[in-house]
Amino acid sequence: MSLKKNIKAGKVNFLLVIFLSIFIENNINAETLRKSETTAELSVLDKVSSKNTNIKVQVGKEFSFQNLNIKVLKCYNSEFDDDPEVMAYMQVKDNTMNNNDRVFIFNDWTFASSPSIRPFDHPVYDVWLKKCYS
Repeated sequence: MSLKKNIKAGKVNFLLVIFLSIFIENNINAETLRKSETTAELSVLDKVSSKNTNIKVQVGKEFSFQNLNIKVLKCYNSEFDDDPEVMAYMQVKDNTMNNNDRVFIFNDWTFASSPSIRPFDHPVYDVWLKKCYS
């Protein structure tokens, strides 16, 4: 009889250890995930009129500027203080283009410190990421 009691206690302890280890691992992973900022500040240059406009776009919402629809899906600031990096995932549509094969004229990550890594290529507008904040 005492053998059965030890087996039950062993099963309970085993399940308790598994539950606690999963709980602790989830808390550690949740702390290491970066949270996206809520607002992205962009600079839009109209190449025809040479007018530069600063706009603020809410993350996840579409913003209309002239012929462009700009949507920022994610926006992050680096955690390093020495050389901060700001990056955002943007989608840009041109309302004047009727080409159904190409939905977005830009659909990629952009970096504030070096926008030439993934350049925004449009004949009329240039869009640069300036900063992200909450």
